[in-house]
Amino acid sequence: MKKFRPQPGFVVQAYRFALDPNAGQEQALRSHCGAARAACNWAVGWVEASWWQRRAEESYGVPEADLTQWRPWSLPSLRKAFNAAKYTDPRLASWWEENSKEAYSTGLANAAAAFDNYAKSKQGKRRGRTVGMPRFKSKRKARLACRHVTLPRRGTIRTHEPTGKLLARVQAGTARIL
Repeated sequence: MKKFRPQPGFVVQAYRFALDPNAGQEQALRSHCGAARAACNWAVGWVEASWWQRRAEESYGVPEADLTQWRPWSLPSLRKAFNAAKYTDPRLASWWEENSKEAYSTGLANAAAAFDNYAKSKQGKRRGRTVGMPRFKSKRKARLACRHVTLPRRGTIRTHEPTGKLLARVQAGTARIL
């Protein structure tokens, strides 16, 4: 298969397909969406814990050199910390193996992007309205869909629409699936 490289003047076009999963696949999709939410919430809690600890230490008059270290929120840092915590954190240890690592990576990437947006907004380097600190994602407010899901272990999921045109473009190297 040829690698897709958009040329200047190309029009970016997106295809959107509604999935038609069976009951088992639907449960797996919900589990993967929940895994992404859990990873995002874990990352928000992990980073914010150091922020709140530093604030408390500052209020007690602890010198700057002795304050708790900042926890980095870059995606590689979050992945490294998550991989260390998934074996010991009781909220993760019992079920993290049930889902694809890509689901957790998506949640960590969302958290990293949220922290980046917050930092840029606070520094005035981001256009638009100001962005607050990242918040925990609620299980109850969660939509029943993800924008995209990469599930290498879940197999084929039917769609409501025919995918022939998209398949032809992918095989010709004029499109790629994200």
